[in-house]
Amino acid sequence: MTTFSEQFPIVFQALNIGFLQTLKLFFVTLIGAIPLGLIISFGSMSRWSPLGFLRPYLKNLPKDGKLTWWQKTQLWFAGDFRPIRLIVRFVIWVVRGTPLMLQLLVFYYFPGLVLHKNIWGSGEAGRFLASSIAFIFNYACYFSEIFRGGIQGVPKGQQEAGQVLGMTSTQIFFKVTLLQMVKRIVPPMSNEIITLVKDTSLSRIIALQEIIWAGQAFLKGTQGISGAIWPLFFTGIYYLIFSGLLTLALGKLEKKLDYFKA
Repeated sequence: MTTFSEQFPIVFQALNIGFLQTLKLFFVTLIGAIPLGLIISFGSMSRWSPLGFLRPYLKNLPKDGKLTWWQKTQLWFAGDFRPIRLIVRFVIWVVRGTPLMLQLLVFYYFPGLVLHKNIWGSGEAGRFLASSIAFIFNYACYFSEIFRGGIQGVPKGQQEAGQVLGMTSTQIFFKVTLLQMVKRIVPPMSNEIITLVKDTSLSRIIALQEIIWAGQAFLKGTQGISGAIWPLFFTGIYYLIFSGLLTLALGKLEKKLDYFKA
């Protein structure tokens, strides 16, 4: 097939199928990453100290700053040693500091190298499952930092006011902190969500047949078409339209939350 009119119906159908896979990965990532990110943010703010019971025994230490290294170590373990927070923040640092493409390769291939077994299953379904988990974990770590900033940005005086009114910690979070946090996190979350739309194309590194994969296939040769680069360029229209719709929707959400004054 040499003419554009003959190629277009075939390419259009293939790109639609690829874009459906892109949409699936996008929405599955959002649905999984938002609640997981909130959980991770709680972990990164954890104040649990397993050796906190030692604090009463350290009250008699000198207060003039002349402490031995052993006394300083005791104070750190009794006060600042919070293992959950340390571990969670280390994981966040690793995830944010390494490329998503590398994480996809690790998630997909590493279990098989260690267990000598493909835990994801074969075919497109297995690749989609591995991609989904990698994307969810990656974006949950990014979202967690946004959530943490939003939660810590709510004035403590409002939380203390809730305590004075007799509200429980759960009630304070859902009725006071959460509503104001949402207002603060919409702009940075919008940026991450738009970035996610484009990042889904990275899943082709493990041969997930999303829209970029579908467009590139016509360059390599498929369905009687080879050497055609225009389908790959044409995929940009899909991204532009979908990103535009998301931008409009997120903009309306931000305006609806204007009644919360930061």
